Amino acid sequence: MVRALIVDDQPVFRRAALLLLRSLPGLQVVGEAASGEESVRMAAELRPGLILMDVQLPGINGMEATRRILTGQPDVRVILLSTRDAADLPADHLSCGAVAFVRKQDIEPGRLLALARPGATTPDA
Repeated sequence: MVRALIVDDQPVFRRAALLLLRSLPGLQVVGEAASGEESVRMAAELRPGLILMDVQLPGINGMEATRRILTGQPDVRVILLSTRDAADLPADHLSCGAVAFVRKQDIEPGRLLALARPGATTPDA
């Protein structure tokens, strides 16, 4: 069972992501965070294997939060999320260590399951 953490400042998106992840076999949502700082604290406490991380968050952004989380937990699989296109993000957005970037409107259950597996990466979508 892969433990998942959802990080987004929008409660409506967190709820939608929670419902989606709960419907997928082999994934267990262990927490939700609304800021970058909160995600770093919760990741250290909950030890998730997968994090859905919004890029734009209050406080530190999702890319910096990802860097901090991966410093202490290098095996966590982080998927960056945004409503914006990858072309609108900093060119080095995946240099933070995230395994993929997915636009929120393009999230597909099968793709999330595939990315939750160690070793899987996909190009930006």
